[in-house]
Amino acid sequence: MGTVHAKSLDPVPMHGRDLGVNPDDLVDSPEPEHEAKQEILENKDVVVQHVNIQGLGRTKEDLLGYEISDVFHAKNLIDVMKKAHLARQKLLRLGIFNEVEVLIDTSEGADALPNGLDVTFEVTEIKRLTGSYNTMVGNNEGSMVLGLKLPNMFGRAEKLTFQFSYGTKETSYGLSFFKPQPGHFERNLTLNMYKVTGQFPWSSLKETDRGLSAELNFPLGITNHTLKWEGVWRELGCLARSASFAVREESGHSLKSALSHTVSIDSRNSAIFPSRGALLRVNQELAGYTGGDASFLKEDFELQLNRRLFWDSVLSASLWGGVLYPLGGQVSCIADRFYLGGPTSVRGFGMYSIGPQSEGDYLGGEAYWAGGLHLYTPLPFRPGKGGFGDLFRTHFFLNAGNLCNLNYGEGPRAHLQKLAECIRWSYGAGIVLRLGNIARLELNYCVPMGVQSGDRICDGVQFGAGIRFL
Repeated sequence: MGTVHAKSLDPVPMHGRDLGVNPDDLVDSPEPEHEAKQEILENKDVVVQHVNIQGLGRTKEDLLGYEISDVFHAKNLIDVMKKAHLARQKLLRLGIFNEVEVLIDTSEGADALPNGLDVTFEVTEIKRLTGSYNTMVGNNEGSMVLGLKLPNMFGRAEKLTFQFSYGTKETSYGLSFFKPQPGHFERNLTLNMYKVTGQFPWSSLKETDRGLSAELNFPLGITNHTLKWEGVWRELGCLARSASFAVREESGHSLKSALSHTVSIDSRNSAIFPSRGALLRVNQELAGYTGGDASFLKEDFELQLNRRLFWDSVLSASLWGGVLYPLGGQVSCIADRFYLGGPTSVRGFGMYSIGPQSEGDYLGGEAYWAGGLHLYTPLPFRPGKGGFGDLFRTHFFLNAGNLCNLNYGEGPRAHLQKLAECIRWSYGAGIVLRLGNIARLELNYCVPMGVQSGDRICDGVQFGAGIRFL
């Protein structure tokens, strides 16, 4: 499949990851020898005769046929360019090519039509094995993280990933296999096997999870769905000798087998600094009916609304909530409950230090709600749009929430009344930094209000980092 060069129209190259191609730039000054070129550019009846892909090694051609098929439906040159650009983006999205370049040329050969075009995609495949190595340093601890990835494992965009973390305190690993449906990348299956250890100093708790999971993702209309099964062997222990009796009572081994379903609608233009759009995410989890010791029904939701105001400022409102209902007369486990407070939720309070506690250890709750109202404005001294200043925002916020346990023998009205009691709230201002489009950092000055006995507060400057913020 060689590149075709015709005398009537020079090849139109499109390079780089962003095709800022202006069709008017493709037309040279009219000259007699370029009359055929002008005719092609102005002709609305163009036929894409061949679409070639060069540079394939282990990738199966049938996989790429789904991604480039729309190019054949183009009716004029501008349409060809647009559809070729979209096809290029789809090919890059597969995660199996380092680079994709597009070449549009007139057709040659015995079957060439006067208005025929050939489109060629020149691809560079990712190596069979890629790796990464980095170190992480925290408070009195450090770890080495080694990652190995086999992209395009069987030639149809499958991916096998292994990550190993060796630290001064704990060792963790994870093995993941990702398989998309050809032609529908959003429909995919992920299988995981992992061992992860977490330390939760606010509860004097250490948890080691060894588990398997299977996750199916698929879109349905304007919604996205995730179906998941997870089987995990959990080992809970005390992080310190001073752990409360309530935490020691939770220590030991348990087996959790749970089915969950998540549905989301996301119309935001950005996940970190959205200026418009809304997000609704609802999650249900049912444990116990497929085996295991844990038995409960868990419901939680997240709602976010964003609206652009004057001078590039944005008003954002968010609401979280959830309920955990133990089944079979069991008592809920400390590892399954909700936690609230800290720089990523109700600011001005210590990390997860709101709600039920025993001897200074926070035990979580079976019901919670949290709301936030935020005003984001550009920095006064930012150097214009598109510059470094676009990574920062000034942040004014008002947060509120509550976390408690419920007596399920009472009615819904009593539950709502309990959630409306002892509301914690805070306000403040700060600076927000965007890290790519997946995470952000916050440095805020917080004023906590509605503090209850046992709550741990952070009055003054508070620093936070994460991927999910209230």
